[in-house]
Amino acid sequence: MSGLTHFDAEGRAVMVDVSEKPVTSRVATASAHVVMQPETLAHVIAGTAKKGDVLGVARLAGIMAAKQTSALIPLCHPLPITKVAVDLVPDEALPGVRITAEVKTTGQTGVEMEALTAASVAALTVYDMLKAVEKGMEIGGIAVLRKEGGKSGTYERGTP
Repeated sequence: MSGLTHFDAEGRAVMVDVSEKPVTSRVATASAHVVMQPETLAHVIAGTAKKGDVLGVARLAGIMAAKQTSALIPLCHPLPITKVAVDLVPDEALPGVRITAEVKTTGQTGVEMEALTAASVAALTVYDMLKAVEKGMEIGGIAVLRKEGGKSGTYERGTP
């Protein structure tokens, strides 16, 4: 299973031993979006959703989710997260909400999974907050946009 670090020589799932890796600053940014009808987006923009502040609640959910990633993803290490920022922007061209999550740490492994979890849970929360208005919303665009730090250096989506 060459190249797959979460498997041992026999192909069994294992948590990667990062104890010998140096502590470095690490940051990851991930995205997601929720596509909805223009009428549903109008509730977000006007602040008239029955459950309340859609973007504020989703921002908080994304922040909380980043901090719980190791409890959700079986082989993730618990990390001392130093920053989580979740940005939700209504986009009439989509139509829907674009989400970006940035997570920082100083540690021995990266925070890509934490950023992906934050963006995903924020998107799920947008759906939950608006499902009474529209059940056909679509969540997509979940991806790592950028990561910095560690042995592999900087990665930016769209570059080799």
